[in-house]
Amino acid sequence: MTETLQEIEKKVLQGIRLSREDGIALYKCNDLAWLGYLADTVRKRISGDYVYYNVNRHVNLTNICAARCKFCAFGRDSDSSGAYALTKKEVLDMIEKSAKDPDLRNLHIVSGLHPDWPFEYYVDIIRSIKERFPKLHLKGFTGVEITHFAKISGKSIRQVLKELIDAGIEAMPGGGAEILSDRVRDALCPKKATAEEWMEVAQTAHELGIKTNASMLYGHIETIEERIDHLIRLRDLQDRTNGFQTFICFPFHPENTELESEISRTNVWDDLKTMAISRLMLDNFKNIKAYWVMLTLPIAQLALGFGANDIDGTIKEERIMHAAGAKSSKALTQEKLVETIKQSGRIAAECDCNFNIIRLL
Repeated sequence: MTETLQEIEKKVLQGIRLSREDGIALYKCNDLAWLGYLADTVRKRISGDYVYYNVNRHVNLTNICAARCKFCAFGRDSDSSGAYALTKKEVLDMIEKSAKDPDLRNLHIVSGLHPDWPFEYYVDIIRSIKERFPKLHLKGFTGVEITHFAKISGKSIRQVLKELIDAGIEAMPGGGAEILSDRVRDALCPKKATAEEWMEVAQTAHELGIKTNASMLYGHIETIEERIDHLIRLRDLQDRTNGFQTFICFPFHPENTELESEISRTNVWDDLKTMAISRLMLDNFKNIKAYWVMLTLPIAQLALGFGANDIDGTIKEERIMHAAGAKSSKALTQEKLVETIKQSGRIAAECDCNFNIIRLL
């Protein structure tokens, strides 16, 4: 082990924050077992032996999207084959069917940036869902969507968030962060929220009392330095607001995207290394998620030994990641999630979107 890595280990064991240079050095390290050991040490210190999951249902309102990012296989033009836009009745009927499961607790609502829907449509959808299903916890709309709502309505980000909160939104997902680099975003997603706009949404939501998640989409055109800079930007905002609940690192799936012929899917080595380094750099985040839809369930289970303490949920009918070739089942039973967690030697903790524990299994 090099002197640099020895110093990093000392810092981690003493609870000293890692620097940008430390993060880059960790990516250059090929001792995966050592990285896992360090990340698991931090995980035990910060979050204990619980692994969180929830019984949830995804609702993707539309795949018609004005952004048409190069890394996205979900978005469509309105006249494209496979384009869809759900009516309010279709949304409520979909949730009604899922709500027959007495264990359903959470709804996760995200979609494309529809060029014609007014902001009022989204407010009405959320209000109608909350009125019909008052006991379901609503997590809705990424920072990219909130920025879109502000632009189409002429309202400020703060005004948009206040209206959605009044309608029933209780937490926000972390999607749309991708890589918080102008270079990357200009190349891959120039028509949607900038890095600064995404950060503004997160900060404003935290100021209004809404907890959010944060994410990173890695394995496309970003550099290792940009991955570390991304993590540090999130860490700095968490220092100021303490409003992030969970960090999720998504491996890029190139299938069915514009980048399919140029980029290969990341390997398990990179996935586990990125999970571990995320846990080590984000010392002020309690929760690191191994999102099984993108990783596959076996790799997500492995990631529980590389710093993760959250495995997401049952995820009924997720469409966005599966459009990009995610091979995992489109839903899991609660029993299967609990079995996966217990096989890792950890405690399965069912929670709501705000990590209030409902029961231990």
